[in-house]
Amino acid sequence: MEQVPRVLVTEKAKRVIDQLRDQHGELMFHQSGGCCDGSSPMCFKKGQFRIGMSDVLLGEIHGCEFYMSSSQFQYWKHTQLTVDITEGRGASFSLEIPLGIRFLIRSRPFTQEEIGNLTPVMEGVQGMK
Repeated sequence: MEQVPRVLVTEKAKRVIDQLRDQHGELMFHQSGGCCDGSSPMCFKKGQFRIGMSDVLLGEIHGCEFYMSSSQFQYWKHTQLTVDITEGRGASFSLEIPLGIRFLIRSRPFTQEEIGNLTPVMEGVQGMK
């Protein structure tokens, strides 16, 4: 049985990621813990956001690593996250903001069947490629 991913991405968000990657090179995401634009996924040039031992790698979306703090993960670990976009400028440092859009998270709880087959997370800098 195939492992269930913890984070997914919509087709619309993939197109934005492609556009940003063309402009900035390799990208990464970090799920904001409430600063600036609430708790939005923030997109950075790979390596621009410093990943530490208090972060976990949830997986990859469209070739980009997706991290969040381990303390925040304790609240979100039972939900599958889907990165999407919406119109409107956010108040963050995320790369998509100048485009007049922002990334957002849609979530749903994992089913009992899925919980036993989730993609494992990697803690801290161990998950960095």
